[in-house]
Amino acid sequence: MSAWLFDLGNTRLKCAPLGADGRPGDAVALPHREEDVAAALAEALPAERIEVAYLASVAHPALRMAVLEALTARCRRISIARTQASFRSPQGFAAARSDTLRIAYAEPRKLGADRFLALLGAHAQGEGAALICGVGTALTIDLLDADGLHHGGLIAPSPTLMREALHARAPQLPEHGGATLDFAADTEDALASGCDGAALALIERSMASAAAKLGQRPRLLLHGGGADALAAALPSPTLAPTLVLQGLAIWAGIETSP
Repeated sequence: MSAWLFDLGNTRLKCAPLGADGRPGDAVALPHREEDVAAALAEALPAERIEVAYLASVAHPALRMAVLEALTARCRRISIARTQASFRSPQGFAAARSDTLRIAYAEPRKLGADRFLALLGAHAQGEGAALICGVGTALTIDLLDADGLHHGGLIAPSPTLMREALHARAPQLPEHGGATLDFAADTEDALASGCDGAALALIERSMASAAAKLGQRPRLLLHGGGADALAAALPSPTLAPTLVLQGLAIWAGIETSP
């Protein structure tokens, strides 16, 4: 069966084939706009018709609809991932002490599907507690313990969004450029240093709070388009660029598990 995974964010559409082993293959990241998403997918996807598409989306409704329309023309069936209060991974996926993920939100629909799937992917790795940071349009931080219990999280603007917002309100402040320094001597460097520094400080503060809460320091997982830019300034991070797709593959496994 030909199956593909799609992670639709506000900046990029990431897609990967779902392998016979139930795990994502090589991922492709596509910048997207409503008017050209169909063309972008046509270049990325195989020519033959896809049997099923698994979609996780946190994008605005118009963009999500454009992607759904493009996929409808290429796929026999579309399955949309939704956050669940608890999720038991299919046999063979979970290496953790518990195979069940439990989220902290009393109303699961309020936790974005991308955060839910990232938690699912991190828990299935079976490598203990994790502080999971997504660096996209937003900066999201979630704490997961070794038993699959989500302790909640934080949402803030990412460094990219901070720069965009400052430029929108004060066009004389450049949207791009600059280096991250302790104390900058020009505007571009000051903007880069301030916006990156705000994100780094929140991650470091969250790590300290997580260590105090759990009694040990969790591993730090970074994913999203802006993860690479922050990784060098953080202690022992693990880059996990396909974490959401990994979680989506596990979510898809409920349809094929015995």
